[in-house]
Amino acid sequence: MENVVPARLTDDQIRKEMDGLQGWSIVNGKLHKDFAFADFIEAFGFMARAAIHIEKMNHHPEWFNVYNKIRVELVTHDAGGITQNDVALARTLNSLEK
Repeated sequence: MENVVPARLTDDQIRKEMDGLQGWSIVNGKLHKDFAFADFIEAFGFMARAAIHIEKMNHHPEWFNVYNKIRVELVTHDAGGITQNDVALARTLNSLEK
């Protein structure tokens, strides 16, 4: 099966999508969000829950965890920018933040 690279979103498309992505911004051409939790266990639990969705989507984030904080950056490297896959994953991560 051939790997189809999703289309890179235009700047206008990204701006429209950002309206529905609470807490996300664009940093260095990537969707970016800093998550903060009560402690390491909650942060790790979030990452574990997210990993299930991430693997199903086959779209893996750049993320970094220290204690109760997680920094997430989303970009589709094969497309050379932000795609609908990144937006969908950002929405999924927001839904798991509770």
